[in-house]
Amino acid sequence: MRKIWYLSLVLILIGVGLFWTSTFVLGEGVGGNTEEVEALNKEIAARKDKIKQLEETIAKYNKNIQQKQLEGVSLRNQIGILDSKMEKISTDIDLTQEKIKETQLEIEALELSIKDKEAVIARQKLIITKIIQNLHANDQKNYLEILLTNNSFADFYNQAKYLENIYVDLGRSVKSMRLAKEELDNKRQQADSRRLTYEDLKKQLENQKDDLNDQSGVKQDLLVRTKSEEARYQTLLASLKKQYQVIEGEVRTYEDQVRKKLEAQDKISDNGSVLMAWPVPSHYITAAFHDPEYPYRNVFEHNAIDIRAAQGTPIRAAASGYVGRAKTCTTAACYSYVLLIHTGNISTVYGHLSKIVVSEDAFVNQGDIIAYSGGTPGTVGAGPFVTGAHLHFEVRKNGIPVNPTNYLAQ
Repeated sequence: MRKIWYLSLVLILIGVGLFWTSTFVLGEGVGGNTEEVEALNKEIAARKDKIKQLEETIAKYNKNIQQKQLEGVSLRNQIGILDSKMEKISTDIDLTQEKIKETQLEIEALELSIKDKEAVIARQKLIITKIIQNLHANDQKNYLEILLTNNSFADFYNQAKYLENIYVDLGRSVKSMRLAKEELDNKRQQADSRRLTYEDLKKQLENQKDDLNDQSGVKQDLLVRTKSEEARYQTLLASLKKQYQVIEGEVRTYEDQVRKKLEAQDKISDNGSVLMAWPVPSHYITAAFHDPEYPYRNVFEHNAIDIRAAQGTPIRAAASGYVGRAKTCTTAACYSYVLLIHTGNISTVYGHLSKIVVSEDAFVNQGDIIAYSGGTPGTVGAGPFVTGAHLHFEVRKNGIPVNPTNYLAQ
């Protein structure tokens, strides 16, 4: 009878322990960090509401910019567009900062949940150890021995049933621990993912701050060059348009002449595909192909992408090819660029260069340094169409500008 009483006590204690542990697992750690997690979740929900409001504000700025672009070309309208863009970027910065704070809170909540799960697993291990120890103490006994050591068949049945229940409880406890481990691994993956998001958002924030500085520079440059006079602005527009047409015509002419020359010498063919590498380390595009928000869109369509690149960044050939044109400048008003001719009727143009290190007719391999970036207003080779330091990167197919992002490695 003493053995039966002992086993009953053990099973009761184990049963209570398993029940408490199961509740702990399902309840995300009763008595653990639940209250802190709930508080963090409330703050995260508040951040989400703020993010939604900022996104709605940004949508209004975009609509305002689009409306102004449909209006007549004037200095006042251009300043209005730039002001709206600056306000939009400023709101973009606020939005990114809110997303960063939201991500930080999510990481904190996940880390607290991870601690709770680790505590659950530790307790499950302790309970399983106790169950196994009790089983080990009885694993040498067979049913005949149990029958002979009990005074009645009822006592034998009860003790056998208790042993069977121990095995069942062991299975349940092991399953609970496995589920807790799986959830722990899942939460760790979520935390790692949110940390990557956090780092991406920080980089995005820095780029947005640079965008705001660039737009401020464009506005200031426009006011200085026009002296806030409409007549001066219209003269500036006419001059910019003429310079753009000259540069575009020059690129087309050189590309056609050099390609014919290379084909005649069997150095290049019109067949094959070209997979390009990014010409600068940064992949951040400050102005997209045919960007509707491009500051000079009322002068010309933006037939390239602008990639963020600090003044003096090495520019590398996006693909192997021949140098069709290397236009070096000595003044800020002059537009310095390199034209590369590739197979498959593809060519690339690299503009706003501060220094060129290749010669015309030379062959370059993909990744070779061909020049150094410029684009800072007032610097040599920047040209008249600058918004700040960057690389103007064009891809042409059969002489017609196409979207470079369709060719660049993702």
